[in-house]
This record gives sequence, structure tokens and C-alpha cells, in this order.
Amino acid sequence: MDLEDTLWTVVGAGLILLMLADVFHTLLYPHGSGPVGRTIMRGFWLLSKKLRGGASPIAAPLAMAAVIGAWAGLAAIGWALLYLPHLPGGFIYGEGVPRRGDFAEALYLSLVTLSTVGFGEIVASHPLLRLVTALQAVTGFGLLTATVSWILQTYPALSRRRALAHQLNLFREAAGPSGIASLEPRHAAGLLEAMARNVASVSIDLLSFHETYYFHEVEQRGSLPATIAYAHRLASDAEGSRNAELRFAGRMLHAALNDLADVLRGKFGHSGTTSSAVFDSYELHHKHRRRPEPR
Repeated sequence: MDLEDTLWTVVGAGLILLMLADVFHTLLYPHGSGPVGRTIMRGFWLLSKKLRGGASPIAAPLAMAAVIGAWAGLAAIGWALLYLPHLPGGFIYGEGVPRRGDFAEALYLSLVTLSTVGFGEIVASHPLLRLVTALQAVTGFGLLTATVSWILQTYPALSRRRALAHQLNLFREAAGPSGIASLEPRHAAGLLEAMARNVASVSIDLLSFHETYYFHEVEQRGSLPATIAYAHRLASDAEGSRNAELRFAGRMLHAALNDLADVLRGKFGHSGTTSSAVFDSYELHHKHRRRPEPR
């Protein structure tokens, strides 16, 4: 191969490695997200806010589709660049198939192989090229499976976040302006401990599924940014109680909220030295007004 062919091969291998690294960090690494996926998700989020004056509910689903398309595009172009230096001499063409050695031919071959269609009118003749095409087919099947799994794992995480927001709203409506003071202390402690567990689950979901942060709720009732401040108020009220069991539940909820604030501060750039300030920034970022407290 000459210098140009070597360059295409290196660039193609780099694109394939970038795709694999991004898929690994997004789907397999439990506390990370790939640079490509993270950039696309944040880009769609910021673009929707700029165009609409606020986040759009369809921005995140569209961004996920764009991430999947970017992975497929990186894989298709990367392998096409690997094939390009070997076209047409390194491949056997079927009868009536024109022998071409341009990028369009290499991209067609790559797409057919990646999608595991394998028409068979163009077949690699060199053993190493045969191995490369087989590896691409396996990668294509794995990429399809991985993206389906990604989608199926993302929406349960969103459901847990919405469930916590609904739980907080139901508690606020049922307890009224007096909050936990209207409940028997042991009962209130049990409810706050359940909330703490749910808050911890949301924190883990945001770490494991970075993209769920960018989903904007249509219904304010299901929006955690609009309701999480109420959980902070409940924790503070419980910590000031005379009942030891309720104070413990308040500390437990406060600790879970502090962990959530650390995730929002560290992973998503929210400012604030206190958890309350971080939650205010979180609410503002999602453009949901906090519901007024009942009087």
C-alpha cells in the first residue's frame, strides 16, 4: 500500500475504535458516557432550548436516534475506508457486477456487511479481508442488539424518576400545608425512608444512564426538577422533629438528596455550594416552575 492507502486505513481504524469506545462507555461502563453520545445529547438539548426558549420533550428521543445513527455512520465509514485501498483487486465480483474502486463502492460494501444482509455479489478474495468482513458483520449484529437494549433500559429509568415526582406531589397534596406534622411520626418516618430509597435509585440512574437527564417532562406533575425541592423541605422538617425515628428518616432522606445533588453538580455542571442551590439550578435548567406551597 502507498502512503494514501495507509492514511485511509489508519483513519478508518480510528473511526471504528471511536465508535467501539463510545458504545462501551455509553452501554457497558456503568458510570460513564461516550464523547460522541454525550456531545449529541447535549447539543440537541441546547438547540431545543435556543429554538423554543425551553427544552423540548422530543429533543432527547431525537438525540438518542441521532446517537445510534452516529454509531452506525462511524462504523460504516470506518470499514469503508479499510476496504477502499483494496478495491477492486482484493475482491471477487459476481457476473455482471461492474468493477469499481471508488469510495461509493467501498461504502456500499460496508453497509451491506454491517447490516448483515450480505448479498454476495462482491466477496473478499484475500483471507485477511475475509476475516475483516466477517468481523464487521458480527459487530453490526452486536450494535443492533446493543442499541435495542439501550432503549429498553433507558425508559424504566425515566419511569422511576417520574414515579418519585408523582410520589412527592401526592405526599404534598395529602399532607397539606402542615407536611409531616400532620402524620403520626412512625408512619411519616416510613414514608420518608421510602422516598430516600427512591431518590438513591434516581441518582444511580443518572450515573448509569447519562442520557435520561436530557428528557424533559411534558407534565409538570411528573417533573422531578419541579418537585425535588419539596423533598428537601420534608427532610429538614423531619430532622427538626423530637421523634428519634423521624429524625433518622430525615437524615437518611437528606443524605440521599445530597448524593443526588453531587451527581447533578459533578456530571451535569450545576452550580451551588448547597444541595438546595443545586436543585434550584436543576429546576431552572429544565424550565419548570416550582408549584407554590399550599397555605
